[in-house]
Amino acid sequence: MEEKVGFFKRFSNAFWVANFAELLERAAYYGVFIVITLYLSRILAFSDVEAATIAGSFSALLYFLPTFAGAYADKIGFKKSLIMAFAFLSIGYAGLGVLPTLLESAGLAEYGFSTEFTGLRESNSKYAILPIMALIIIGGSFIKSVITGTVAKETSVANRATGFSIFYTIVNIGSFSGKTIVKPLREAMGNVGLINISYFSAGMTLLALIAVFLFFRPTVRSGEGKSIGEIWRALVRVCLNARLIILIVIITGFWMVQHQLYATMPKYVLRMAGEEASPSWYANVNPLIVFLTVGPITAWLRKRSALFSMTIGMFIMPISALAMASGNMINVDDINLGFMVMHPIALMMIIGIAFQGLAESFISPRFLEYFSLQAPKGEEGLYLGFSHLHSFFSSLFGFISSGFLLEKFCPDPLTLTETQKLTAYDNAHYIWFFFVGVATISAISLIIYGIVVKRIDAKKEALEKV
Repeated sequence: MEEKVGFFKRFSNAFWVANFAELLERAAYYGVFIVITLYLSRILAFSDVEAATIAGSFSALLYFLPTFAGAYADKIGFKKSLIMAFAFLSIGYAGLGVLPTLLESAGLAEYGFSTEFTGLRESNSKYAILPIMALIIIGGSFIKSVITGTVAKETSVANRATGFSIFYTIVNIGSFSGKTIVKPLREAMGNVGLINISYFSAGMTLLALIAVFLFFRPTVRSGEGKSIGEIWRALVRVCLNARLIILIVIITGFWMVQHQLYATMPKYVLRMAGEEASPSWYANVNPLIVFLTVGPITAWLRKRSALFSMTIGMFIMPISALAMASGNMINVDDINLGFMVMHPIALMMIIGIAFQGLAESFISPRFLEYFSLQAPKGEEGLYLGFSHLHSFFSSLFGFISSGFLLEKFCPDPLTLTETQKLTAYDNAHYIWFFFVGVATISAISLIIYGIVVKRIDAKKEALEKV
């Protein structure tokens, strides 16, 4: 009689340690990233445009570098790679907390409980943050590639689907917990809370480092995988593939709007709805909606083309941005929901974020499927390594455009006179009108793309039959 294997014993030690480390890393990352533009502006006195440029570059590189980091990790081994990555992350996150203290002790800045700061607006000392963030980028790029690689290599054909299901559940739990911890820290400690979230993140990655060092025993060995040169050549081939590049540019429009969850939303909500608002909690609506809807939507549309599903999602995004804009057009101070009272900005932001999550459920699972079908036969895996190029571009364009839009329509109150504050936010919702336009153009472009591609493929098929 065949002995039943317990659930936890179906997977290797390395699988569970990697997932535990992923849980801690995601909590650390999202705890910092949801407030990164607030930290850069409120603590280090960067302008909205400067903060957005730094945060956008940070996010973009985290999407671009993992493929290259993964190639190097294959050469030196996954355990060494994870130890190095978590060491960099721990130092980097701790550095985010230590830097303001060092600047204050040097007499370059003063911090209080409020949202005000002094001393850094005209100082170049704040740019010391760049090498600190570089450590986080390098560490994070290894994590993205090595953890997913471990899940793939530590599972079999029989349990791989379950293994990745566990992995994505862990990612969402980490994301949720990281964002959730921000609000109580910020409410209890004011500006100091924005600094101390960095220590929370450093603690999480240090714990992951210890777990990997003591318990991670992978079956994966070094000396496998593609070389850096091969990956660069694949990137060149992707960039020369007109069909793929056009698709990436179109999907970039969707992700530009999606990235406003981190680029625009936190500052917009706090400036418009007040300091008692909870942008980090509102952001959790997105993964919640994805978790609840992605399975049913994928099953519902399994017989329809990937392009059809993606197009539905693309047309939901303008609705999302329009909902976010409408909060500033509701002329009431609060909305009574029966069980609670909410500011209209906060309520409509939550509704907009819910639509974002719904759109993502239509788009994300099918984009990888469609992208892989556009790659040359036999090179699908290598091409999929660059399937997130859209997030590289959307991070840059989405964050930088957010910085300019915030300065124009929803500026930092510390830069305004009392007279200016009376009318400065009257047109703040124009920010979201801009992203309604981006999302609408992208959706229409995807329809045109689908028609053109279908005609090209039909002509090619007809010529092959001749």
